[in-house]
Amino acid sequence: MTVYTTFDSPLGELLLVGEASDTATGGTALVSLSMPGQKGGAAVQDGWVRDDAAFTAITGQLRAYFAGTLTDFDIEYAAGAGTDFQRKVWHALDSVPYGTTTTYGKLAERLGLSRAAVRALGTAIGRNPVLVVRPCHRVIGADGSLTGYAGGLERKQRLLDLEAA
Repeated sequence: MTVYTTFDSPLGELLLVGEASDTATGGTALVSLSMPGQKGGAAVQDGWVRDDAAFTAITGQLRAYFAGTLTDFDIEYAAGAGTDFQRKVWHALDSVPYGTTTTYGKLAERLGLSRAAVRALGTAIGRNPVLVVRPCHRVIGADGSLTGYAGGLERKQRLLDLEAA
């Protein structure tokens, strides 16, 4: 069953979408976290059920993150999203520490990708379905410029400012 909730954040109202992952414990696996105006962001669909309680743990972590007291999310993601390549890139994003940045080129090098694959890496990053919690905002251009963020460059800058990166 697909469940959703919304969360008021400094970036605007976030839409969280999940799947019930363990009915015995009430766990929810996060499928998507998107924001208003996001390129490729999710929108509530017919058949989805609003269930604020299903996201209590996740929204608690988001509150702590935006308050500056959480630096590492512990969230279960829904399996099966993305291609093998995208999942490989997204996993690499999870390893970029809070308060730091990396470049597309350095991330490609870490993954053993050729220079020619940097564009594909950027596309995979751009398709990250769980903004904020999977830190694609920590990837910047080789010259230190802010480039490509589905939620908009202003929001990317706000996240980096929050993390003092």
